[in-house]
Amino acid sequence: MFAIIDNKYQIDLSKPIDISIPLSNTDENPIAWYIEKPKIEPVVFGNWIGKVSEGSSTNFNNIFFNPHGHGTHTECLGHITREFYSINQCLKQFFFTAELISITPENINGDLVITLKCISTALDVTKGRNTEAIITRTVPNLESKKHKNYSKTNPPYLSEEAAIFIREIGIQHLLIDLPSVDREEDEGKLLAHKAFWNVKDVNNLNQKMKGNCWHTKHFGM
Repeated sequence: MFAIIDNKYQIDLSKPIDISIPLSNTDENPIAWYIEKPKIEPVVFGNWIGKVSEGSSTNFNNIFFNPHGHGTHTECLGHITREFYSINQCLKQFFFTAELISITPENINGDLVITLKCISTALDVTKGRNTEAIITRTVPNLESKKHKNYSKTNPPYLSEEAAIFIREIGIQHLLIDLPSVDREEDEGKLLAHKAFWNVKDVNNLNQKMKGNCWHTKHFGM
């Protein structure tokens, strides 16, 4: 039993729901941002190979991967700023009330966009709520999301207005099943990122932003 925003909840920690994707060095691993699949390779010292099948006593691997391009990850304000912000410095609370919403992106000039209308309709803001996080599931919710190469496909993304709305209704954590909240190629504008974190000029941040490092987590890439 625990309390969030003056409400008591009872949860069974033995029955979690995992919405992450495991990392692998196979073609099954999702990819975005024009990179290759992850590399997981045994350490080699001369004739010694860190692999049991090669005669070693242990499997001893190097792993090379890109969090933003190879699957589920959590990011904070430091994703778009010159100044360094680390998620472990920003994230101090680990249980949140979350609401899962299913979204069918709108077709706007050939782009699939998660608009303000999409979000507000799915959330039904007329209802009272204590939601701290929203999990957006795009429809159709295909198994192929977990293995897709998103590079050069212009995946769906969040509109700036939708990101502002999410921030203004008090959502602190935005979880999506897409590579990014912004358009794949947007000339570096990052409108949704900046709108959600309420940052207009990432090069001239006020020091008080250190206490307001909301984060997004991308899942189901």
